Amino acid sequence: MLEKSNPLPRLHSGVNFSLAFCFLLLLSQLAQALQPEPLEITAEQKKTTADIVSALHEHHYRDQDINDELSQKFLDNYLKTLDPGKSYFIQADIEQFNKHRNQFDDDFQKGELKPAFDIYKLYRERFIARMDTAVALLENKEHTFDFDTEESLLVDRDKASWPADEAAAKELWRKRVKADVLNLKLAGKPVDEARELLVKRYSNQSRRMSQQTGEDAFNAVINAFTMLYDPHTNYLSPRMLENFNINMSLSLEGIGAMLQSEDEYTKVVRLIPAGPADKQGQLKPADRIVGVGQGTDGEIADVVGWRLDEVVDLIRGKKDSIVRLEVLPAKAAAGSTTHIVSIKRDKVKLEEQAAQKAVFELTDESENSYKIGVIDIPTFYMDFEAYRKRDPNYKSTTRDVFKLLGELAAENVDGIIVDLRNNGGGSLHEATSLTDLFIDQGPVVQIRQTNQLISRNYRSHSKAVFRGPIVVLINRLSASASEIFAGAIQDYGRGIIVGSQSFGKGSVQSLQPLKYGQLKITESKFYRVSGDSTQHRGVLPDIELPELIDPSEVGESSYDYALPWDNIHAVKHDRYFDIAKLLPAIEQTHRDRVKSDPDFIFLTEQQTLVEENSSKDRISLSEKTRLSEKAGFEQQLLSLENKRRKAKGLAVYESFEDIDSEQSSVEADPEEQAMDTGPDKIEPEKDPFLTEAGFILMDFIRGTQSDEAPKVANF
Repeated sequence: MLEKSNPLPRLHSGVNFSLAFCFLLLLSQLAQALQPEPLEITAEQKKTTADIVSALHEHHYRDQDINDELSQKFLDNYLKTLDPGKSYFIQADIEQFNKHRNQFDDDFQKGELKPAFDIYKLYRERFIARMDTAVALLENKEHTFDFDTEESLLVDRDKASWPADEAAAKELWRKRVKADVLNLKLAGKPVDEARELLVKRYSNQSRRMSQQTGEDAFNAVINAFTMLYDPHTNYLSPRMLENFNINMSLSLEGIGAMLQSEDEYTKVVRLIPAGPADKQGQLKPADRIVGVGQGTDGEIADVVGWRLDEVVDLIRGKKDSIVRLEVLPAKAAAGSTTHIVSIKRDKVKLEEQAAQKAVFELTDESENSYKIGVIDIPTFYMDFEAYRKRDPNYKSTTRDVFKLLGELAAENVDGIIVDLRNNGGGSLHEATSLTDLFIDQGPVVQIRQTNQLISRNYRSHSKAVFRGPIVVLINRLSASASEIFAGAIQDYGRGIIVGSQSFGKGSVQSLQPLKYGQLKITESKFYRVSGDSTQHRGVLPDIELPELIDPSEVGESSYDYALPWDNIHAVKHDRYFDIAKLLPAIEQTHRDRVKSDPDFIFLTEQQTLVEENSSKDRISLSEKTRLSEKAGFEQQLLSLENKRRKAKGLAVYESFEDIDSEQSSVEADPEEQAMDTGPDKIEPEKDPFLTEAGFILMDFIRGTQSDEAPKVANF
């Protein structure tokens, strides 16, 4: 009897067939695991595409034709979304894509996705190849990084050309890897450790990209199209809708920060007032989160290049647990030192977001004393659940401010500052009813719908409670409902607006269900009683103060395809004070005052210095040059700080490290932060903006002292 031959009798001595087969099966499974997921187009996605195009055309506030011009904009925006640094594709790829430049409008109306998916497939292929190149370079022990050679890397690549070919792309990535190693070296990491960290970073990014599915590709395609209408119009797939809800709960039960993806970073958009991050005090808008660690000593996971929902998963957690964020400051140049922010997770409590008051006194040149009231409003809130239950003591912004006005009246204040800095909005009803406390009957805001119908239903219905002079203090993070209130006060001539240009969020969105997911769509815009929109331009202050937040990084105008500012007909409304007549003298006095004020001199000069430092479009890859630039920048900051301290009679710092050391010593400990159950105390003596707003209000009061109208009524 002949024995059948075994095609795989032994792999090597001592390994039998079954073990060899299992081993080969394991290798096959590993190889399959490393293969990119197939990007399949489903019938649901095709139908959803056509439905979204139809919904945008019929219901979006921006009326634009779906034509070749829109198709061209889509391709440009799609490529910018996928490859903002022009470092993955090469010029030949772009030329290939341009063959479809005028057909996407027709494709999407029919639900055709193949050309757009083909672009995504090549993007994924190029991305993985670039990561593999970077890892190979870092793992090549024979390759040394020469940080003595004077060469540079173009970091602002908005106007750069795509790499001409693979050789040019390889050279670009050689510089990018070298820059990343140098950045970590300058941040204090040894080169070997920097190599190891970057290998892990690039490998993780490659792995994540290989796991992208057809749903990821579909989301990228559709949202690159919806964003052509405005940045707040987005498609939410079932998975994204779940993450959207998680992000909303994160703002209330996590660290209290609204986040978004920008290039390879997770960027802080704004902090929730009285939230854990706001209380802790170190995290700032436009900061970039580069690492996340759990507990007081857990390993910091590098999250550069991660998807937003993945970063959110790491940041959110159980109440009272600690999360540590590695942060690259908003204005920091590449290579700047990161710092660790420890935050105790918690839920934002309604009572901690409540309006609060303070009183301080100022004296003019004639030794006349003025009592200034302050009402700080972190957000426009309302306890809807208590209201629905008909609880007579339900909390709301208006009810709390009404009570505070009564308390300030009892203290005989001469005027009031309404502080709306960092107030991101909230209830439109509360913005209207708050305005009602300061003006008599009249319209507060106009709302124009997609069909161009204008509603003026949000009105003040009662007589004003407080009639004395007021100042409204705003900044770049004052948005939405804050802008409605500030705009109404400005239009009615009711008070002086002080600060910086507000955010410019003047549009309203709604969720429209689709068969597969939902569409968040912009359906209307806010307009002031003057007819001016709050969209894009926001509210412009009557008297401007230095802005520490870069408006090119934060605010509606920083978004591509934001709806423009425009105006409609004004509605009849009263004028309370002749602000235009009073303003020139008040503004001149303000300028004379801040011209010699140490804090404002410092803020203005610091703002200029930081802008100059962050506006460079190239970075040096020479360690000596970078260290010299860093030392020079720190010396300039030290000089500015010591100039301020000398003028205020304070002891000067001997080195820049002394500034860092003192700032670190006063930062909130996460345990102490958790014990703080109340809102931050209003301290005008530590807040030059609030103090100057008080002086402006004092000048306003003096200009209106002939007015015999009662300052407080109807209590």
